[in-house]
Order: sequence, then structure tokens, then C-alpha cells
Amino acid sequence: MANSGSLKSTIAVSLTNYLDAGAIVAGASGLTLWQNYLGLSEVHLGWLNFISANCLGAAVGAIIGGFLADKYGRKFIFTYNLLVYMTGVLLIMLSVNFPMLLCGFLVTGISVGVGVPASWTYISESSENNNRGRNICISQMSWGIGPMVILLLGMLFAPGGYLFGWVESVASLFGSNLPEHVVNVFSSRIVFFSLFVVAFIAWNLQRQLQESTEFKADEPKASLTENIKVLFKNNIAVKTVCFLATIYLTWNLVASVMGFFQPHIYETAGGVTNEQANWMNFIQWAIIVSVTFCTSKIIDKTSHKGIYIFGLVAALLAWFVIVTIGVNGKVGLWAFAILWGIQGGASPQIFYALWGSELFPAKFRAGAQGLMFFIVRGLSALWGLVFTYIYGENGEGFTIAAYCMIALLLISLIVGVIFAPKTRGRSLEAITKERYGDNY
Repeated sequence: MANSGSLKSTIAVSLTNYLDAGAIVAGASGLTLWQNYLGLSEVHLGWLNFISANCLGAAVGAIIGGFLADKYGRKFIFTYNLLVYMTGVLLIMLSVNFPMLLCGFLVTGISVGVGVPASWTYISESSENNNRGRNICISQMSWGIGPMVILLLGMLFAPGGYLFGWVESVASLFGSNLPEHVVNVFSSRIVFFSLFVVAFIAWNLQRQLQESTEFKADEPKASLTENIKVLFKNNIAVKTVCFLATIYLTWNLVASVMGFFQPHIYETAGGVTNEQANWMNFIQWAIIVSVTFCTSKIIDKTSHKGIYIFGLVAALLAWFVIVTIGVNGKVGLWAFAILWGIQGGASPQIFYALWGSELFPAKFRAGAQGLMFFIVRGLSALWGLVFTYIYGENGEGFTIAAYCMIALLLISLIVGVIFAPKTRGRSLEAITKERYGDNY
């Protein structure tokens, strides 16, 4: 039975999503500043994306964190994980060379991965049957609010921004005649400091949460190895992993590139300034949050498949804009930004989070999600490296990349429409019993 008052715990746990998306966008919004400060090439940027919260770091963390959450509890993750996150952010804040920056991105990414499966699992297990979708959407709204806040801070503290004087004051503490590129990168350091503060607040809130009743009811606990074996030996579980990993992977290969490289793409392919790119990105995230809020109002009352189709059609239209109008004009660039914002409010990630926590038994619910997250973010990491070569130094390969994106989104749409489960309004216990029987 789900706990009452699930909204409060949902908000506390959703801060993990704020920190996940915030870490990705903080890296993206300051990418040019770090590039100038450390003399980084496009390949260096690809490696930062490869090991970050956007890709490999999160992938490694997820497979570890998922099975740890099933063995030691969701609260175990909430008690310790954000300490790791704060360590990673601190490394980035203090970076003076590329290896240090790379290490900071990796540690932060691992922490993000550890926290995500436990968060989605806890939200579902603590939700009432008629608001599980709403609570997952609230979690997704946090994923959108994080980038909005980080982008706003990035713009305010950026060179030429309204609060850049504060940045110069902080930089002056480390020397009075610092080169311009050294001073400028302090704006990114300050943005990461804001994530450190939010992580500290979230850690204090999350470690006060009660353990999930579903986790406590599932006794005795199997070992990590046994849970992995059970997961792979169960045909229904394996098929579910394949379904969810497919719809999430094909969408996330597109979304991960946009999450990390979008401001950079707007500047190089779109020909706008860094400030304009960040404002466009900010408005896009505002659209995502607004549409997600609308989705939260209807997701527990209407067809999941209908919302799923709506989101992917908007995504496909966004990329058709690229191959027809293009993004080197204001009309095409804004049409793309708005459509991609609309899809974000009804994206496959919402349904991956919802279905991923509904379609597995409690004993390996988080572990299964961690495995899928590992597959998705790991392959996204490789795709991020490939994308930099397709895209080119100045966006000359962007149209070819767009056709790749359209193909991936079509796969997500088709597979989702064919295999979407009917779980709306049903208890986790009933769903588990129907799918796995009494003995699982």
C-alpha cells in the first residue's frame, strides 16, 4: 500500500532530478568558457560529455546504485549518495586543468546515476495508485526547473551579464591581474557552486525520509548477484527491459546530445551569440516545465499511449524543421526550440520512469532500472563521441545528424505504440501479480 502524503516525499526526492539535469546544463552553458580557459578541442568536449552525468558517469552509477537500492534500501542511497555528488561538483569548481575537470564530471555523473533508479522507484512506491503518474511528472518538472535556474544563473554571471561584476570580485581574490579567459571561467565555477548548495539541502531532506514500505515488505533480501540472476532468468523481466531500453535509448540518443551540446549548436549552426543561445535554451526549458505541468494534470486520467504519441510527434516535427527550413534563420531556430520544448513535456522519459517502476517486482525494481539506465546512458556516451565527428567543428554535418535523429525518434514512436502497457490507476502489487504471478 502506498504511503499517504506522497507529494512531500516526491518533492524531496525530485531534487535528485534537479541536480542531474542541472549538472548537465551547467556543463553545457559553461562549455565555451572552459574551452577557452583550458584550450580544449571539440574532441575534448566530446570526452567531457562521454564521462559526464549525461552519459558514461551516470551509466556506471546507475547499474551500481540500482542493485544497491534493492539490497540495502532506497534510504541507503539517499543517505550517502549526494555526498559523492558534492565531491564531484567541488572538483569541477576547483579545476585548473583538463584531467581535474574530467574527474569532476565523472564523479558527479556517477552520483547522478546512483540516485536516479532509487528516486524513480521510491516515488512510485510512495505514491497512491491514482497519482503515481502525477508524481513522476513532478519529478520530471524538477528535471526542467534545474536547467532553467542554471541557465538563468549562467546568463547573469556570464561575461557581460548583469552579475558579472560579482564574478570579477570573486576572481580578484585569486589575483589582481588574471587573464580575461581565467576571470571569465569563474562564472561557471559559481554556477556549479549553486549546485553544491542545492545538493547539501537535498541531502539533508532526503536522509530524513522513511524507507519505502514495499522495500521493507520484501523480505528476506537477496544478494546483489542473486538479484541479477533472477532478473536475467525471468523472461517477462528480460522482455520488459528490452522494451523500455529501446523506447528510452532511441529517444535519449537524441535528447542527450541536445542536453549537453544545445547552446553550442545554437551558436555554431544557428549563428547566434552565447547569450542568445542560453536565452533560447532557457525559454525552451520553461516550455518543457509548463507542458509537463499540464501532463501531470491528465496523465492519471487519460490514455498513456495518446500522450506518448503527442510527445514524439512534436519531437519529429522539430527535427523535420532542421531538414526543411534549417536553423540558420530565426524562424527555423525558434520553431525547432519551441517544438523540442513541447515534446519535453510529454517525452518517453516520463513513461520510462513511470513504466520502469511499475513493470518490475519490488525485489529487483531499482536494479532493473539501473541496468536499463546503464545501457541507455552508456550507448549515449558513445553516440556523443560519434556525434562530434558527424557534426563537425562548425556544424557543417548538422543536416546529416538531423536525419539520424529522425530515424531514432521514429523507432521510439513505433515501439512505444505497439508495446505500451495498460497500468493506469492500478496498484503496483496488482501489476506485479498479473505479470509475474504469485511466485517471482
